[in-house]
Parts: sequence; C-alpha cells; structure tokens
Amino acid sequence: MRPTAELNDGAAITANGSIGPADGTSHPTANGLVPRIGSISPESDSGGPAASPLQELPNDPSLGVGSMVEVTLDGGAFEAPGSATAPPATMTDPLLYGVIRWIGPLPTGGGNHRKVMVGVELEDEPIDPTLETTNGTHNGVRLFRCPANRAIFVHTSQCSRDRRFQDIPPMSPGSKTDTNMFGKVDCPVVKGRVPPLKILKLEELEEICGKFKGIQGHHNSCYLDATLFAMFTFTSVFDSLLFRPKEPEDNPQYEEVQRVLLEEIVNPLRKNHFVRADRVLKLRQLLDRLSSVTGLMSEEKDPEEFLNSLLAQILRADPFLKLSSGLDTFYYQLFVEKDERLNLPSVQQLFEQSFLASNIKLKEVPSCLIIQMPRFGKNFKMYPRILPSQVLDVTDIIEDSPRQCWVCGKLAEYECRECFGKMQCEGLEGTAICKSCIDSVHHHSKRLNHKPVPLSVPQDFIPMAPHCEVPRLYMELFAVVCIETSHYVAFVKAASGQDAPWCFFDSMADRNGEQNGYNIPKMVPVPDLPRWLTEEGSRALNEEAVNDKMLPEHAKRLLCDAYMCMYQSTDVMMYR
Repeated sequence: MRPTAELNDGAAITANGSIGPADGTSHPTANGLVPRIGSISPESDSGGPAASPLQELPNDPSLGVGSMVEVTLDGGAFEAPGSATAPPATMTDPLLYGVIRWIGPLPTGGGNHRKVMVGVELEDEPIDPTLETTNGTHNGVRLFRCPANRAIFVHTSQCSRDRRFQDIPPMSPGSKTDTNMFGKVDCPVVKGRVPPLKILKLEELEEICGKFKGIQGHHNSCYLDATLFAMFTFTSVFDSLLFRPKEPEDNPQYEEVQRVLLEEIVNPLRKNHFVRADRVLKLRQLLDRLSSVTGLMSEEKDPEEFLNSLLAQILRADPFLKLSSGLDTFYYQLFVEKDERLNLPSVQQLFEQSFLASNIKLKEVPSCLIIQMPRFGKNFKMYPRILPSQVLDVTDIIEDSPRQCWVCGKLAEYECRECFGKMQCEGLEGTAICKSCIDSVHHHSKRLNHKPVPLSVPQDFIPMAPHCEVPRLYMELFAVVCIETSHYVAFVKAASGQDAPWCFFDSMADRNGEQNGYNIPKMVPVPDLPRWLTEEGSRALNEEAVNDKMLPEHAKRLLCDAYMCMYQSTDVMMYR
C-alpha cells in the first residue's frame, strides 16, 4: 500500500494525489483499488470476495485475472452455480465478452469443483434466459463482486483473448515506428500554439466527428487516450502545463515530454482532429521511463495513475486543489456513506456529503476540479447510477468564501454542520446562518446539541454585505471519463456554456484486422446529452428506464459508468 498523509476525521491524501479514508479496513486502499485479490479469504454471499487461487490460466499464461476475454458457449459446457451437472448448451449467442475475475477450483457442490474454472464478469447480461448467471457467487460463496446476472463460470478452454482489443506487442523504447501499421492516416507534427476547439453548434460538431477522429488507441492505452482527449480538445484549463519554462529542479527530459505532448498530441488534435497511436506511444515511453508508475507501456492503468506520472512527477505542476488541512492534490475522490433514499444522486449531492464527512475545505476556487466517483476499484459502484451535475456550486466548501444565511439571506457568520440535511435549504447551503438567526431561529429544542462554529468572513466584504447579494461560486462540467469492463471512454463538451454540444469519444471504437491490425478511434455527437443532464430530463430518463438495458446507449455509459468528472472555472483559468 502506498503511504498516506492523514487528514482530520479519518480522511487521508494518498501518494498518487487523491483523497480518501486513512483506515484500510472497509474502504478502498490508497491507490484507489480494492485490496489485492489474494489477500482476502472466502466468505459467504453476505461477506467480501474470496481470493483467486490462480492468477493465470494454466493453458494460456497470457490470460489472467483482469484480462479482457471472449467466452465461447456454442457447444461448450459451463458450470451452473450450485448444481452438479451442467445444463444443455442451447445458447443463442455463441460469444460473450467480459473480464476474468477468478481462476481456480470452485467451491464444493458442483460437478467440476476439482477442475480449474474461470469466473468472468460479462459486459452485459446474456440474451439467453437459460444461461445461469450470478453476481459473483458460486454455491453460496462470494468469489468476486459484480452486478447481478453478470457472472458466469466456464472452463479455461472456453476463454480466449478479446479480439476487439487485440493489438501488436508494445514498442520497445527507441524503436522506430512503421506508420502503416496504424492505418496510413497522416499525423504531422504541429509546432507553435493552437487554441482549443470551440464549437457552439451541433451541426459544426457533426462535421468534425466520425472515424479516425480523436486519439488512436494502442495496446491498453484507453486510460490515457480518454483522459488526454478530455483535458485538451475543447478547453485551455490545462494549457499552462504546456508552456511552463524548465526549472533547475525539473527532469532533464522535461522539455522533451512537454514538446511531445504539445507538438505531437495536443496541437494535432486541435488542428487536424486526429492523433495517430505512434505519437502517443512516444509520450507513454517517456512516462514509463521517467516516472515511478510502472507498466504504462502495456498494462491496464487508471487515469489517476497517468495524471500522477505526468503532472506530479514529470511536469511538477502545481496541484489544482489546495486543502484547508495544508495538503494539496490534483483530484478529489468522493467518499460517502451510501444513502438508500437517493435513487439518482447527483455529483453535487455526493460532493457536499464527502466534504462534510471529511471536515475539510478548499482554500481557494480551483481552475480545475477533477472528481472521482465513489467506487471500490474498477468493479464495485456505490450507486448504480450517478448524475453528473452540469454546474457545481462550490461556494460552501471554499474556506473564506462569503456565505449567505439560509434563513434571512444576509451574510452568514456561523456554520452548523449538524444542520446538514435537516433544514428547508438542502446541502451545505443550509448549514450557513447569521448571528441574529441563531438567536431567533436556531435555538430550538431539536437543536440543543448543535454546535455552530464561526465562519471566516473576508474583512473587505463585510462593509459591502448590506448593499449587495452574497455571490455564489460555480464551476462548469466539461468532461466525464467513463469505464466499462476495463475500457475507458469520454464525453466532452465542445465549448463553454450551457447550450454547447457534447461528443462521445472512444479511442478503440472499431478495429481493422486482428494480430497485425490497428484500432480506429471515433468521435460521435450526442445531441440528447444536454437534456439528460437537466433535472427534469434525468428524472424522466431514470424513471422510464427501470433496467439499465432500457437506457439509450450513451445515456447508460454516462449515468452508469461515470468514473471521473472534470469541472472548470472559466474565471480562475484566465489567470493561470
């Protein structure tokens, strides 16, 4: 486990730049993942997952726990949970796709319990109603966690590498690239400074969308492709990273990393709307060689590992978030207790709950706020659906920001954290109160145990308070990075503003060829997304689609698979 620096109330900031609980018992570990599979003992269905006895398939060591596979069902037997015999193979779909979560002999009770079997988490619920599936349990024993009807246990011979994501071996550092193997699409170096794209009309966005648009994926690069596309295509909030002059403390290859990022990735993306895979390979090689994050050339990684490598270690960027605890970070991990009353929680609700629970605040409004959804690793989601808030109100989590009394509207002088969720005004906004309202309203028998604490109010604002409204501080959603079955994609807003159109990006949307083929990236406009993000539109969508399969394809990815939401302050980013 990586070291953590403790915050107050059990929160901690991890070495990779995120925030989380300091205890390692029932929460994610410091690197944002669940404990390693081999460290947990088998438990009943109500307990935690068991350890996978094997990490690789005996008949194919290239496949192991975490590998993306296709499962052949046509004519092949599979292990029905809790039964001694396998049912007849009457499959309507010869192939299923998923990720290996378990390898080993199954718990006693099944006919194949002495054979090595494979537990696979499927991408989707299978079409065939006769195929017995579980939520990761077998014969009453929890082997791994996944949504209901998405786990299947099969023989090792029925698993093979997912051909949709097969790729050629990664390049060795310093090797030359044959651009023909990436589709013969030109991707020239673009020098200078190219501003981000700004597209206000859906028709204009449609013109630049299609295949071979965005960043071409190669060999498990989706974590990096989706993050880079979100960071640089339509916003300049991260552009200061591209132009900071080298300092004596910087890595000797600092300028080369900066040049590759600017001239071979960001500028071509903005000017020609396409970045070929070999250009990104150069950046991956540099990050793999120069940072402590290993496996960036070939392994499945997370966006936060990429950000830690690029921002913290190589570019030595100033952290985006400065915390009242004195610690700084590049992104904020939401940690909340699950509220069963929330059917479709918003990022705003979870954001405020998390800050309240950790009892910390931000020292200032950040130019960029990257928020990780409440998850336990890649697999377990605390909420099946989360609504990304179009606008994030950060007024009440800024340390010295003037706040408004929720009762009378005047300048608040106190904060009562115990009032959270108990007043007419929802969220943290309902915890701010002025002195006169404490004396007249707050002294109630129900609130005898409440302990309001003084707020820090800027001295220069106090004389103006009677003559103007207390301002509220907002940040705008500009990207949502999503994950499904270890594959990252992104929804990105094409310009600033409430009415700007959105596009969906997948660096591996299609593929030409198999072993010696190449991935085809794709950008797709999503005209309905602005409506889905509204309170009315999201409520209607959530109520009409009681099953995730009933959701429109992109709505399902947005609401069910959100991994990381990115917000920007158009006011603050002007000064970075």
